[in-house]
Formats: sequence, structure tokens, C-alpha cells
Amino acid sequence: MKTNLKKRSKLVAGIDEAGRGPLAGPVVAAAVILPEKHFIVGLRDSKKLSQKKRKILYKKIKKESISVGIGIIGVETIDKLNIKEATTYAMKAAVKNLKVKPDELLIDGFPLDTQEIPNEGIIGGDDLIDSIKAASIIAKVTRDRIMLEYSKIFPEYAFENHFGYGTKKHMDVLKQYGSTPIHRRSYKPVKENMPTFEWLREKKLLAWMGKKLAALFIKNNGLYIREIDKRVGEITIDIVAEDHLKQIFIFVETIIKRNQIDFQSKPKKKIGSSIKNIIEKTARESDEKHDIRIDLIIVKFLGDGKPIIDHHQNINSF
Repeated sequence: MKTNLKKRSKLVAGIDEAGRGPLAGPVVAAAVILPEKHFIVGLRDSKKLSQKKRKILYKKIKKESISVGIGIIGVETIDKLNIKEATTYAMKAAVKNLKVKPDELLIDGFPLDTQEIPNEGIIGGDDLIDSIKAASIIAKVTRDRIMLEYSKIFPEYAFENHFGYGTKKHMDVLKQYGSTPIHRRSYKPVKENMPTFEWLREKKLLAWMGKKLAALFIKNNGLYIREIDKRVGEITIDIVAEDHLKQIFIFVETIIKRNQIDFQSKPKKKIGSSIKNIIEKTARESDEKHDIRIDLIIVKFLGDGKPIIDHHQNINSF
């Protein structure tokens, strides 16, 4: 008996990564399944494209691909394992995040350590195979966007220019301010510039670092950071963030103690009606959202121990 069912084409996912070499930020991998016949012109290794061209191709790839999967592995895992193993984890996560299971994987460089899905490593694949070229673009644009978000928190480090790579500017800033929680501590230049409590205190950077830690805490809890140190009239709002429902205006306190005695945190800052009125007026002028929340984050330093972060939400609701 004849059938009219058309034989399905083999689904091949190209895989590539971005961020093996930087001193800071995650490693990102992408897996892309392109149609057998696609109409994306200009695909090539992301490193050989301008930032503007990558962004244009990123949109086209997302639109025309059968599926795109992304894997992101942070600095904690990179330091715990090593960059090679972390990259493999990122690639496996990217494949797992595809909405369609591929029949085969083509990977820039070397194959994965498992053949659960048949895969092949292709040296220079990001210059040879369209799906790998597409994956290199997706991975690079995704990682660049992450680093641009970090640049809001750490403007001193100019991540928007070097994206975490070890440029002279980056190395100079590391010596001036020390490394941050988004730096890879297992990398020698970072390890050599790890700030201690005493170093931060001597440099008068504890309050500065406290605000950075508060902003990272907010970002890691899923809030979008709009601005740091927003000046409104005579007041400075430490962090302006938002979720899909509210604008959140956050003040940060840094507490420094040498021992555990009297280390319970209670909000010291009082938000007066005049400050509340200024915040409300600013929110209405700058955004269509009208739900407003004022938070306080207390960052407590106790010697060289890990800082403690207390988040007090809605300290003055209106």
C-alpha cells in the first residue's frame, strides 16, 4: 500500500560557544537547527562579523530556525570544574533546551564526551557549516547582552568594551578595584587581584562593594536593573529596578562589623514623605507603570567572611 507521507529530513544541530577566554562572565553555548533550505544570507564565524551585523543575523536566525537552544554556565561552575568541562556542560544544556530533538550534532572543535545523540567535532566548523556559524552568532550575542547588563553594575570595568577579556584596560581596573563576584577566581590575573576585607577597608571601597553586591543580588533574583545611582533632585536612589508589575526603588546600607556582637540588621533608613513624593513623581514621568515599591538592602561585612545580604521589601508602601 502506497503512502503519501513525506520522509522527514534529518535534523542536524550546529553547536558553538562564546566566552572560553574571558576573565569574567559566563561561558555561553548555542545549538541551532536550521531548515534544510534556508534564506539567511551572510552567515559566518561571529568573530568575523561586526556587532551590528551580528545583531541583524541574530534576529534572522531566531526567526527562521527550526529551534534554538542556549546553555549558560556561570563563574562558580567554571571555577569548580575548569573552562573545558564548563563549556561541555554549556553545550549539553543548549542541546537540552532545543524544543526539537536533533538526529545529529555538529560541533565547532571537538565532539562531546557522549554519543547519546550522534555528534561530530569539526575543526573550524564556524567557518564551514551554516548551523555552526548560526550557533556562534547566537552564543556571542547572548553573552554580549549578559555582559552589557553587568556593565551597569560595574561601569568602572568597561565590560561593554571588552566583554570580560583580559585587555590592558581590564587589567588596570583589576589592580585598582580588585576582582568582582563575576570574575573567574581560578584564573591567575583574577586570583592575583582578589580583594580582602582589609584591602577594601583600606581603600575605602567597602560601601562601594556593598552596593555592587546588592545590585548583583537583585539581578540574580530575576529583576531587571534600569539604573544605578539615579540622581533625583537632592537624593540619590542606589538602584532602580523593575519586574513586569512594579518599579522598585532600592536604597542600600552597608554595615561593617569586626565581630558577631550586635550584628542583627534592622532598617535604619527612614523614607520621609518628601522622598516618597519625589520617587512617585519620577516614576510617573519616566514610565507607564504606576505600581511602585521602595526596598532596602542591607549588606553586612564581617571580616573576611562572606558578606550577608538582607532584603527588606516594601519598607514604605503607598
